[in-house]
Amino acid sequence: MIYKRRIPSASGILSGNKLLYPASYWPTFSNFSGLLQARSATREKMTFVNDIYPFYTRQRTPFIFSLDLLTVILVFLVFAFTFLIILPGIRGKLRFFWMFRIILSLFIGAVIVAVNFTSDWAAASVKANTTYKSFSNALVTAEVGLHVGLSGINVTLKGEPVEQLNETINYNEMFRWTNLLDKDYTEALERGLPNPILYIAEKFTLNSPCGLYYQYRYSGRYASGTMWTAFCCWLVANILFSFPVILYAGYMMVATGVFIFFSLASFATIQNVPTCTFTIGTESFEAELSHSFWLALATGLLCCLIGVVVIILDCLVPEKMREAFSVGADDPDEDSCVGEGYINASFLDEVTTLPPGSVTLTRKTSRMEDIARTPI
Repeated sequence: MIYKRRIPSASGILSGNKLLYPASYWPTFSNFSGLLQARSATREKMTFVNDIYPFYTRQRTPFIFSLDLLTVILVFLVFAFTFLIILPGIRGKLRFFWMFRIILSLFIGAVIVAVNFTSDWAAASVKANTTYKSFSNALVTAEVGLHVGLSGINVTLKGEPVEQLNETINYNEMFRWTNLLDKDYTEALERGLPNPILYIAEKFTLNSPCGLYYQYRYSGRYASGTMWTAFCCWLVANILFSFPVILYAGYMMVATGVFIFFSLASFATIQNVPTCTFTIGTESFEAELSHSFWLALATGLLCCLIGVVVIILDCLVPEKMREAFSVGADDPDEDSCVGEGYINASFLDEVTTLPPGSVTLTRKTSRMEDIARTPI
């Protein structure tokens, strides 16, 4: 098989002496934008239903809410609802104490678990005029946000107004540490995400001169580990509150607060290194500690306060504490207390007035007399 060589020339593409494609068929820079407009018009004509094109990938769905965080919230809400159902079975004023104790304990546990999946341990946002896409001079007015969590970063871009350049500018993209973030960044490049999102995500890659990956990745790892240790201490404290060892339950609540403080200290070490400044358009911003950090701090203080109060009250009024937590004290006189009852006095006349040997002899004699009286 002989392949003919095709030679481009000023008049077109030649195959031997035959003109295959005239030069007028070639796409040039002058009519390239026209080709793109024609392609866009063709896609509009091919709309199937709900603005989904049958021959193209489905439309972008932004990251809205963490499913892991939603699962944690639902689980603790189910536990709270279950415990509130059994409250009518508790009598007296103790019912309100139990309700307060259950809600407070579940709140502490929910916060400890939930902050492991939130994305706002550190956050920053700025409103600026910035370029929207690469190789384009079109500017958009948008609010750019950065949210850093223990499991990754979340970058948001919301236009003001949302509809600009014939597009809906409302992005919320997640980049996780588990994928080394470089993989997610490469996928973002392939998807053609807006420039502000790619710019911020690039700052957290391994080869970035800012070194943000090592700062937030490893500080978040140790913070998450100590936070899960605090959760284990919280579980042990709740178990000990159900036994007559309330003093040790107070110790475990203090330990819960201490491990939360260790977690916060681990994440706060990022403030000791030079911060990286993000520049969007003419505006700049830096990430600062945000809601999850301060919520965890408040929860740690609450745990320490509860633990100290329990320890002090157990040393001062141990009986009242056992009564409040429905725990019975080990009273040596408890078994000697006998309730009121009815006793057969006629039966006790013989037993109580006669010695044990006489009682046995009387019973034997009575038995022999009965045998003697039996007719043969």
